[in-house]
Amino acid sequence: MKLIKLLILITASTLLTACGIYSFSGIAIGPEIKTFEVRPFTNEAAIIIPSLDRQLTTELQDYILNQTNLDLTTKNGDIVYEGEIINYYIAPNTATADQTAAENRLTIVVRMRYIDTKDENNDIEKNFSFFFDYSGTAQLTGSLEEEAYDVIIERLTQDMVTETLARW
Repeated sequence: MKLIKLLILITASTLLTACGIYSFSGIAIGPEIKTFEVRPFTNEAAIIIPSLDRQLTTELQDYILNQTNLDLTTKNGDIVYEGEIINYYIAPNTATADQTAAENRLTIVVRMRYIDTKDENNDIEKNFSFFFDYSGTAQLTGSLEEEAYDVIIERLTQDMVTETLARW
């Protein structure tokens, strides 16, 4: 009985690893892809927040490093991410009875280009956006501002990686 269980376990693990591109995280990368490059994102929005572009670049690098077995390189990556922050705006999200903002929404929009040097059919250029809602009486400064950027950038990086590497 133990021998049968062992054979089933060995067979199952062999089948899962033999495919080479299966991943329990949903990320599917061909075996020819070994390295990735994240070129520094730039900030081209009308409102420029210092270091937001650097935070986006770093978070994207960290996310890919943590979710894949790819090696980060500074040039000639098998896959390349680049882009710019193209919009940053705050708008009222809900209003009170006296026509003031009960809640505000910060939205950040990023244009991303994904270049697959091994197969140009996989290249993508797409805009990604996400938002953070906060009280209309609050000022977007200090820890609230940091929280907003962390939430938005985390979601943007997840969406970019899902769009480019998670092909089920």
